[in-house]
Amino acid sequence: MSKFYITNAIPYVNAKPHIGHALEFVQSDVIARYRKIQGDNVLLLSGGDENALKNVQAAEKAGVPIQEFVDKNTELFHNLSKHLSVSFDVWQKGSDKKNHYAATQKLWELCNKAGDIYKKAYKGLYCVGCEMFYSEDELDENRECFEHPGKRLDEVEEENYFFRLSKYQNQLIDLLSSGKYQIVPEFRKNEMLSFLKNPLEDISISRSNERAKNWGVPVPNDASQRIYVWFDGLNIYQSGIGFGWNQAEYKKWWPADIHVIGKGIARFHAIYWPAFLLSANLALPKKLFIHEYFTVNGKKMSKTIGNVIDPEILIQKYGTDALRYYFLAKFSPFSDGDFSEEKLQSIYTSDLSNGLGNLVSRIAKLCENASFDITDHSKHSIDNDTYTKAIEEFKFNEALSIVWNKIADTDKYINKEQPWSLIKSNPNRSKEVLAHLVDQIEEIAVLLSPFLPNTSEKILSIFHEKVKLDKPLFPRIS
Repeated sequence: MSKFYITNAIPYVNAKPHIGHALEFVQSDVIARYRKIQGDNVLLLSGGDENALKNVQAAEKAGVPIQEFVDKNTELFHNLSKHLSVSFDVWQKGSDKKNHYAATQKLWELCNKAGDIYKKAYKGLYCVGCEMFYSEDELDENRECFEHPGKRLDEVEEENYFFRLSKYQNQLIDLLSSGKYQIVPEFRKNEMLSFLKNPLEDISISRSNERAKNWGVPVPNDASQRIYVWFDGLNIYQSGIGFGWNQAEYKKWWPADIHVIGKGIARFHAIYWPAFLLSANLALPKKLFIHEYFTVNGKKMSKTIGNVIDPEILIQKYGTDALRYYFLAKFSPFSDGDFSEEKLQSIYTSDLSNGLGNLVSRIAKLCENASFDITDHSKHSIDNDTYTKAIEEFKFNEALSIVWNKIADTDKYINKEQPWSLIKSNPNRSKEVLAHLVDQIEEIAVLLSPFLPNTSEKILSIFHEKVKLDKPLFPRIS
């Protein structure tokens, strides 16, 4: 059994989670469940990026102490993951002074020992939303960052510690172009290599206590500074598995086999993060999967616009697996997709209630009417090559399309064989047909298990020895 370590991006906790967070939680979970079925020893990690300046500002605005604020909001994210049937093995908080602080200070000391950290005065434009400095040529015509249009950048002048990112330019180009650190999809890899054609500038990795409001991981041997959020936040991938506090556990899991992130934080994961690790002489992650965003009515979700969608409300209304199905089946991870509740409701009815749910009800009813007891359960495994390839390339929508084609084929088989008429006219043939149908629905359940885990379990429990269906899998929504 080989280890497989997956990380989900560590969300900022300055506000409640939205459907974009839910999407990434579910994508990571599919990968984890699939790898477990393949026999790997899997660890899935996420947590709370709690030391960001935006968290401090949000807490001040709410009139709540910062620790209380991040504790409450981080728990909202963790609860959402549970409501989505996502089981994180590690949920690492950035404000964890015992383990995370020690890990981040160790990373700092390793980079400092390599001669890659120095102090200088700096003046620049800072986006609190991105938690990074931008140069003028990286901004739009309104001098705003493309990730947070409508938000003015702060002009910041102070003395910070800097990391010698420029030193690692050639190594980073080799790392990405050779595939030693693989970026999926290819066009995102090409974007990062294009960025690396320009000379890299060193980056700020600390903030003054004054600007940080004394919040965050202290810089070793300098009580006046706090470690900047990306140097700190990215290290949650290591601090959560023992870096700096449990070397045996760290050696067991690191390096990460895959980081799952959204496109807005690609540069931090494809360039900054491997540079920090190269400096510290630590093993590099193997793969970076970058997914696109949800839009709402063609626009990026924004509190300013007022189009942020709360996934908890949708879970209560449609159920966990219905939302998971919509995320995974109806959007390509490699292009932005427009989210709407109207589409969700339509797909719930067509694909789940009338499609999968109706098929399960048909087969269960046929078995009940024929008093067909299941004595032989075939052992199903995931051995569909096209389906497997789709999952391993993160084309979740294509994998589910294969399953729904199988659902359609099974429906056609029922209509062709008409087992209800065979019960009296040809009992032996009736049993053969029903045995085949049960075999097909069990195979469908297994193929669904990484995607719709609760539904998969329900189907397998229905077709267990004496077939009985008490209520529809997906009741109609009025």
